Amino acid sequence: MDTKGNDQIIKENNCESKMGLPCVLEAFTSIFNTGSISNKCCGELVVLGKVCHSALVKRTLENPLFKDLNPAKIIAKSIQTWNNCLALIDSPSPST
Repeated sequence: MDTKGNDQIIKENNCESKMGLPCVLEAFTSIFNTGSISNKCCGELVVLGKVCHSALVKRTLENPLFKDLNPAKIIAKSIQTWNNCLALIDSPSPST
């Protein structure tokens, strides 16, 4: 496990400034609730990067508002969302 706190990782990588709010909310909903993430927001998520994505999810889990959530389930959903977006972005788009 890394010794850096999530806050430090987020600050050092400017994680909070890399995604627009609509996409942040979309990604959040797809991970912490139910829903899908659009292609546009997948693009923003991939640009955000895995380090930021992971740190932001973990920091959210540390918030007392989310103490009743199952962390393992949320982490699994965040990885699933990440992998789905990565696959979507890596695959050639049919429209040019």
